Amino acid sequence: MSGLVGTGGLIRLILRRDRFLLPGWVVVIALIPVNFVAATDKLYPDAADRLHYARTTGTNPTFLALYGRLFSADLGGIVAQRSGFIPVVVGLISALTVVRHTRAEEEAGRRELLGATVTGRGAGLAAALIVTMAANLVLAALLTAGTTAQGLPFAGSLAFGLQLAAGGCVFAAVAGVTAQLGESAGAARGAAIAVLGGAFAVRMAADVGGAGNSLSWLGWLSPFGWTNRARAYGGERWWTFALLAALIAVLVAAAGTLSARRDVGAGILPPRLGPAEAPARLSGAFGLGWRLQSRALYGWLAGFLALGVIFGALAEGVEDMVRDNPDLKEIFTRLGGQSAITDAYFASVLSIVGLIVAAYSVTAALRLRTEEAAQRAEPLLATATGRLRWASGHLVFAVLGPAAALAVAGAAAGLTHGLNSGDVGGQLPRVLGAAMAQLPAVWLAGAIAVALFGAVPRLAPAAWAAVAVFTLITMFGAGLDLSRWALDVSPFTHVPKLGQDFAIAPLAWLTAIAAALSAVGLVGLRRRDLAGH
Repeated sequence: MSGLVGTGGLIRLILRRDRFLLPGWVVVIALIPVNFVAATDKLYPDAADRLHYARTTGTNPTFLALYGRLFSADLGGIVAQRSGFIPVVVGLISALTVVRHTRAEEEAGRRELLGATVTGRGAGLAAALIVTMAANLVLAALLTAGTTAQGLPFAGSLAFGLQLAAGGCVFAAVAGVTAQLGESAGAARGAAIAVLGGAFAVRMAADVGGAGNSLSWLGWLSPFGWTNRARAYGGERWWTFALLAALIAVLVAAAGTLSARRDVGAGILPPRLGPAEAPARLSGAFGLGWRLQSRALYGWLAGFLALGVIFGALAEGVEDMVRDNPDLKEIFTRLGGQSAITDAYFASVLSIVGLIVAAYSVTAALRLRTEEAAQRAEPLLATATGRLRWASGHLVFAVLGPAAALAVAGAAAGLTHGLNSGDVGGQLPRVLGAAMAQLPAVWLAGAIAVALFGAVPRLAPAAWAAVAVFTLITMFGAGLDLSRWALDVSPFTHVPKLGQDFAIAPLAWLTAIAAALSAVGLVGLRRRDLAGH
């Protein structure tokens, strides 16, 4: 137990550092499903309406893939299904929180200073996991209380809250493992996000065909499949939480074992040594940026290719939903025909793609902070290489990398949908254009990271908070009935949607704001001292 000495003190330190951020995301996420109860009750006020939802929309392949299976046709079951994407958000925030308080602390050199005091080697990891998992349990308690107060059964509400908490705890533990593997916080975040995305993709494949899907067994290979199969409000399966608890215990034990076997600041996986002599193409600031960022870019592009194919394949299910629901068919006929709901679907999923690309843009921009904090920038800048030239070698990935990612995702989605509908020439350019329209909003997210890095480098990681806010507003703002000014906080609400009249003005304003923020960051970088912590 000597390795855990000082854990209590580090817990208090984390709580003080995150005294605003931690309660903020817990309360906001807890309120989203609670608000869904009243909104869903208004949309489906009686048993007949809810049964109709269960037979049509609730069993539509697209809804099943995005939100999971519907286990009950009552109010609670519908709310639980509509909240099916929230565990992904909770898992993402939990993973980022653990990396922030483990590998990022080592990378900045603060972990080594704390280790020189009466602090055990495992105390930092233990404190980060305890705080993050406790926050998830508080989230579960708030959600249980809120939905029960809305008149939903307590047992179902408790299972619902535990579903979200379990997903968050699993990916907190996953991040605890990935934080031990490499030497950088960026690599730890990327690995944790990749595992999360893979788990969600497996759950989508398992649920897309409903209970009769031949691939439904895949749901048992994904933590999100386990949480979904707890069946909140639909005959709860409490034993699934025992499986999740066992998985969390295994991951935590693995993280602790790996942490004990490595040196502070090092990773389990040693960095690959490059050739003795670098080729000419790697000379200069851009060559260095390419060497440091290209592998991550390739990984992200592969992920967006797969995501585009999945979203494109699911579009056909949206059209089936219209054919199965006469009321929806009449509504969308008035709005512009059956294609209107397909356009609305792509507008929704491409917003999700844009938010994920924004995360990549922030990661690419914050590589500058990583290099500076690790004191690798200072000897480089002691040569003839200027600060702006050095920064440009990395920022080109924060600018052009998102463009490539959106192009890959949009082209894959448009091509897949075009092949399914027999209209590649018509669908591919439309969907690709709608994907590329997300680019100015993505640039703005990356520009926030650049501005913070240049002006207030210690606050540069706060760019992740901006991405989280944009995600919550874009994904759940309409469902929460937020006012117009609150919705306007997210740049993704200003992006022209597929099927609507194209407007260049919002894109121009977003691009101008992104350019201004980037300029603030670059001017700040030129004028400030380098910070090694």
